Amino acid sequence: MTRRPRLLATSDLHVTYQQNREFVTELTAPSPDDWLIVAGDVGEKFHDVEWALGLLRKRFREVVWVPGNHELWTTKDDPVQSRGEVRYRQLVEMCRSLGVHTPEDPFPVFDGEGGPVAVAPLFTLYDYTFRPAGTTDKESALAKAVEAGVVCTDEYFLHPDPHPSRDEWCRARIAESARRLDEVDHELRTVLISHWPLVRDPTLVLRYPEFALWCGTELTADWHLKYRAAVAVYGHLHIPRTIRVDGVRFDEVSLGYPREWKPRGWTGAPLLDVLREGDAR
Repeated sequence: MTRRPRLLATSDLHVTYQQNREFVTELTAPSPDDWLIVAGDVGEKFHDVEWALGLLRKRFREVVWVPGNHELWTTKDDPVQSRGEVRYRQLVEMCRSLGVHTPEDPFPVFDGEGGPVAVAPLFTLYDYTFRPAGTTDKESALAKAVEAGVVCTDEYFLHPDPHPSRDEWCRARIAESARRLDEVDHELRTVLISHWPLVRDPTLVLRYPEFALWCGTELTADWHLKYRAAVAVYGHLHIPRTIRVDGVRFDEVSLGYPREWKPRGWTGAPLLDVLREGDAR
């Protein structure tokens, strides 16, 4: 019997690393009708992102991408020196030229195994509201992080232009994402995809808890319920695992850096079936 298409996911491919690049080169769809979610952090350089997504688009029926913080970086060695909103829009146009779904496109409906579901790629960012204990505002939270020696590289390379700050860009993205989600057919369940986790719970196991400041926003804390999520898919933390919040499954699908995946004994980039039954990984 022919199996139905599956909705698979990965993230944090970081193809700047040669071993990760080799993983992507060898990554193929188990079935030609399978879809692939790529939940951000493909790479830092514009053309590396284009190379990887272009390769994957040839191998899967559909590819759905959301940006991570690394795609939004503007580094000195990237020939594409655009920043902020302009860089994001260039990434969107590049994806469209490849036939890859983005947060700016109509949400596709997946009707394979576990469907139908509206597949909702979201660009959400963060607003420094995942604060360390004992802090009450952005300034005190950042001061505590600096004191602990924890400062995300975004502070140097992720420019919010033309927005005054990353947190204001985040609030604009949250408003736009909510508007789009409100338009989804209320009879459909959703697969919510964001590079940054939509709830704080996944960050509670961070080795350096101050890093949670750069990991999401409290503004999305109820979206898995409000928008009928069958599953929420995220990356960013490089802690691949499944948890449940309010009975909804949250899947982190990160590959991460070689120093992180090598101890796990991985021999390829993992692909998780996000509409599987149960929590088996």
